[in-house]
Amino acid sequence: MFGAERTRTLLGPVDPARHATIEPLVVARELIDRAGATETVAGRRRVRPTRRLVLTAGTLAVAAGAVAVLQPFDEPASDAPGEPPAAAGLVLVPVAYQFDADPPPAGPQLRMLANKIKDAAYDHQSGRYMYHHTKLWGDPVMTSADGRHHVALARETKVWQAADGTGNQVSTELEVQYPDQESRDYWQRENVARPAATGTPAPSVIPLPPRELKTPSAVPSELRELLKVEYGPGAASKEVSTLYGRYVVPRATRAAILRVLADVPGFRWRGQVTDRAGRNGVAVTFDDRENEAQSLLVFDPKTGELLAHERLTLSPVRISSYKVILDVAWTNQPG
Repeated sequence: MFGAERTRTLLGPVDPARHATIEPLVVARELIDRAGATETVAGRRRVRPTRRLVLTAGTLAVAAGAVAVLQPFDEPASDAPGEPPAAAGLVLVPVAYQFDADPPPAGPQLRMLANKIKDAAYDHQSGRYMYHHTKLWGDPVMTSADGRHHVALARETKVWQAADGTGNQVSTELEVQYPDQESRDYWQRENVARPAATGTPAPSVIPLPPRELKTPSAVPSELRELLKVEYGPGAASKEVSTLYGRYVVPRATRAAILRVLADVPGFRWRGQVTDRAGRNGVAVTFDDRENEAQSLLVFDPKTGELLAHERLTLSPVRISSYKVILDVAWTNQPG
């Protein structure tokens, strides 16, 4: 540690206490005893050794060449030179199911839901543009050389799109997220590059090219073809997610989608859930044992709208990708 004389020598003429008398060093125990014994007498304030200690610490920091920044109390220190950077970011946790073990077939519950759904807010709106606000994770993903550890940025996307396909899209890279704690630990331990969020869209607005967007039909046969149910529940889950992320789906079509899914073998009813945006929903899943994967669809229990679509691995259980549909509307003003 620096002594008082060495500190003064280093500071030279910039020492703010160069004319002060140097007192002998006092151990901490004696300072505490002095503080307890010195009370306010005849209007005089009691001795406050804490102030002297703080000033001394500041002097030593200057003497060391001001190469370090003192960290506030209760805040983590920044990464030290030569040490792996802190692996900031959220570890994703799978959605908790009401029926986790032995879930029943989803068909009866999906038909009941189809029969009772109500209007959504956008069912009473009009406009030239379909607006979608989504949050996604899992595309693209950075993977370790052994294929076990993954990391990616969450991405927020807002799209305004007319029936002819034209409009605007804005995407923003958000926080780093990991599918499990092992992946988070890996990126910290290995001290390798990982994605970094910019916090701003790049570019800020992307114009969308023309393309025909035909409003999905409520006719069951046409919906079955559109949702590719002939390829099974996994394909149907993906197509339902695509459809809800592209169109403002009217109530009659929402009900028809639920009935079509009810007839697809393999979906299981998971009951009440809370999605990643904190909204109440009801969920169905399909376990693709051949690929050790699970598809999850979360629906609004009042309107039948799709709230979220997720893809999980089953061994071990962890998130592969997710999409949360945060808002859907009709509007006349593109962003």
